[in-house]
Amino acid sequence: MAKPNILVVEDESIVAKDIQNSLKNLGYSVTTVVPSGEKAIKEIEEKKPDLVLMDIMLKGEMNGIEAANIIRERFDIPVVFLTAYADDSTLSKAKIAEPYGYIIKPFKEKELQTTIEVALYKQDKDAKVKKERDFYYSIIENKNSPDSVFIRADYRLNKINFKDIYFVEALKDYVVINTKNDTYTTHSTMKEMIKKAKIFSIKYPDLIVEDKMKVLPIGGLYRKELYKRLNMV
Repeated sequence: MAKPNILVVEDESIVAKDIQNSLKNLGYSVTTVVPSGEKAIKEIEEKKPDLVLMDIMLKGEMNGIEAANIIRERFDIPVVFLTAYADDSTLSKAKIAEPYGYIIKPFKEKELQTTIEVALYKQDKDAKVKKERDFYYSIIENKNSPDSVFIRADYRLNKINFKDIYFVEALKDYVVINTKNDTYTTHSTMKEMIKKAKIFSIKYPDLIVEDKMKVLPIGGLYRKELYKRLNMV
């Protein structure tokens, strides 16, 4: 398993060296060490670390909290604060950046390791939740799509293009959707599933489905609707 890559943002060189040595002792890979928030953002753009250890009080125009906010919004990389400040005012400001951990200096290596591992685990879980959320959002956005539909069948959601549906059969409280290569059984009604079918020919009271050449009876309730949808000559 690859070592997590960690970016250290610390403007005191002696402290930065100690942190770097501790990380290496714990088996982590240190991407680089930078002294400012501005340089941290530049390094993240180029090297994409797995986690950032960020001192809150940094020299320069951008402090650690401001840098962490930008990192969260632009890169979605977990930030753990390393700071000698534990007063209520600093903590309140730090919480706004939604860090994945907060370690008070000086700290022990085991404390550092525990905080990093928890942060990486939480980031992995958050990424999976976000991926699942985005997937369901895409389904919702696709709900009114004229080209496809999602069918819940076989304990999963299957995207089916309408052009691939050959015919749909009613089966009590279920419908069976037939495509060229597969069939899907889902809990639905025929009214919900009425879409275009691939019709080869009609011989009253039956129709023949293209490719499959399957003969299907035309239900009385849908016969009128079917003829409305046909381009008659």
